[in-house]
Amino acid sequence: MLVAAAVCPCPPLLVPQVAAGAAAELAAARTACSDALAVLAASRPDLLVVVGAAEQGGGYDQGTPGSFRAYGVDLAVRLGPPPAEPAGESTGGDLPLSLSVAAWLLDRAQWSGTPIAGVAVAERLEPEPCAVLGADLAATSERVALLVMADGSARRSLKAPGYLDERAEAFDAGIARALAAADTAALAALDADLAHELMAAGRAPVQVLAGAAEGAGLAGRLLYEDAPYGVGYFVAAWS
Repeated sequence: MLVAAAVCPCPPLLVPQVAAGAAAELAAARTACSDALAVLAASRPDLLVVVGAAEQGGGYDQGTPGSFRAYGVDLAVRLGPPPAEPAGESTGGDLPLSLSVAAWLLDRAQWSGTPIAGVAVAERLEPEPCAVLGADLAATSERVALLVMADGSARRSLKAPGYLDERAEAFDAGIARALAAADTAALAALDADLAHELMAAGRAPVQVLAGAAEGAGLAGRLLYEDAPYGVGYFVAAWS
């Protein structure tokens, strides 16, 4: 059963070593992420599942390595400490970017004790299978917490990665409202084709969250919302 969830953005610039001189620009986002992770810890889960978008879906065991070498920084991370024995069927290979950022956040929060599992969700996975995946994840243990790594549209300004799209601001505002209200129906109803056009890579992960939280009775709080670099970022906590 899902007992808590946190939603955090996953740009590599969230990591100060990657951002370098621009690190201060996302300081508020990092602080909000720390607050969201504190909500997860306070829920005392017996399993933490980290969900993020990737080109291909798959599972990653606790202890799987990741890095930011692709961004010019020799910084390695792991998805929690390696367990004494492998916990499940891993996809193999290093973590995708979204889960590497999550691993960095968890290490920064000194997360320990709770078993961790990583799940990469294909960016184009349709809403219905996202919901099914979420429900399955929520049923894997008695007290499950989700850390959902999800960016909004990457078309919020002229300098955004995808240039400006006038629809992007309203699309992100809808996600922000849904996260603030823990509105699973609104998240489940996000248009997958529009999300793809707006380069909103977090659409599938938040729809996994919607499936996991359906009927759980969680309350939501939006801790951060902004669009630096023309990309929509959110931090939310559900408990």
